[in-house]
Amino acid sequence: REDGSEIWVTWNPERRKSATHKRFRLDPPQDAKIVALNWRDNPWFTETLKRRRLEDLSKRPDQYNHIWEGGFVSIAEGAYYAKALTEAKEEGRVCKVAFDPLLRVRVYCDLGGTGAKADAFAMWPAQFIGREIRVRDYYEAQGQQLAEHISWLHSKGYTPARADIYLPHDGATNDRVYDVSFESAFRSAGYTVTVVPNQGKGAARMRIEASRRMFPMIWLDEESTDPGREALGWYHEKKSDDDREIGLGPEHDWSSHGADAFGLMAVAYEEPVAQRKAKRQMVRSWMS
Repeated sequence: REDGSEIWVTWNPERRKSATHKRFRLDPPQDAKIVALNWRDNPWFTETLKRRRLEDLSKRPDQYNHIWEGGFVSIAEGAYYAKALTEAKEEGRVCKVAFDPLLRVRVYCDLGGTGAKADAFAMWPAQFIGREIRVRDYYEAQGQQLAEHISWLHSKGYTPARADIYLPHDGATNDRVYDVSFESAFRSAGYTVTVVPNQGKGAARMRIEASRRMFPMIWLDEESTDPGREALGWYHEKKSDDDREIGLGPEHDWSSHGADAFGLMAVAYEEPVAQRKAKRQMVRSWMS
């Protein structure tokens, strides 16, 4: 606080929403000096460090950008979808995604409440085109009323004339604050609504396995789904506190809402009608 005093802060950025990133990079003090440094700027970068860097690039590509290039943690170590997200990027399935204007959009949701401390509300708009699942947008909000979610849908062109809503089983349950269910509220707004039945015991694991199985068919818009992919890349299993590290199921944190909505899309996937007909015709031909 004295004249001429300085504060030196060094860090490897993890998340865009971290307090350090916001305070010293997004909105730094007026007289701050910001310098980005990494391995390229190290005049004493040894051959041993070079080998370690290249090994990370080869064996841990999902962590390389954060460890060596100063990027945010896009995929947490041990995350359920770490391998699938890495493969999607390597195969070019994280790119510019376009929707077919003649096909309806399916919007898959995970429900949140309207209180300040309520769970977040998340949505993934998608289309099933042949063998491709195209995902073009992601939406997440906390504590907002349903009108805000519907307003976003309209702003993106996902009106009742173009989009259908898919809700988890509790979509038919009344909100604690407002005596109305999400299902009835969306229907009142003009949308066609499907409530996906409860998968019962082990539902979370079923969503994860279904998502992993469908991932090779999924294409994600690089720009508009970035916050959703961040959630998928962080979604991981909770471990016991002792040395045994027993898996306790998915960790319920900021990433679980986007991941649950994504999983709903996977378990509710319906093969396009034309494709099902072609398969049935193939089976008939084979049997005859």
